[in-house]
Amino acid sequence: MSSEEVTIRSTVGGYTAEGRLHTLSIWFILALRLMMGIAFLWSGADKVLSGSFSAAGYLQNAPPANGSPVATLFVTMGETPWFVDFVNIAVPWGEVLIGLGLIVGCLTRLAAFWGAFLMLMFYLGNWDIAHGYINGDFAYMLVFLSVAAFGAGRILGLDAYIEQYDIDGKPLINRYPWARYFLG
Repeated sequence: MSSEEVTIRSTVGGYTAEGRLHTLSIWFILALRLMMGIAFLWSGADKVLSGSFSAAGYLQNAPPANGSPVATLFVTMGETPWFVDFVNIAVPWGEVLIGLGLIVGCLTRLAAFWGAFLMLMFYLGNWDIAHGYINGDFAYMLVFLSVAAFGAGRILGLDAYIEQYDIDGKPLINRYPWARYFLG
């Protein structure tokens, strides 16, 4: 192994995958985090600043029109006033917070999880399999999951500092190992 490569290995369900990453890979992981952060911040800020975002029409009409397998669920959500009120706040502000979290690398895994969740919902709501099951929404969902898996918040991000914050002589991440699910 050269000094320009790093070996990684993971075992899931009894299967082991191993590969070598070039040290330049870190810049591409950072680029993915920043790209998704900027995209979500922009999208959320546009909705927040317009002041006219409403999910009801989309929830009630788009999934049935495009043949989504969960169209009935979306219609039910769109016909439930308290849920529409929640979504009208959660989607724009969620996008803003996810975007900010990714841009500054703070609570990156938490932000990436919610970003992946939103992309899953968009994938199901925007159902379009004319060219196969993989589309932009699905690809973005995988990018969010990759950002979380790579611990991209540790790359020029605040998570690297937060994890090492000293609490009674121990780094935060050692004192509270569960925090790894949110940071990184």
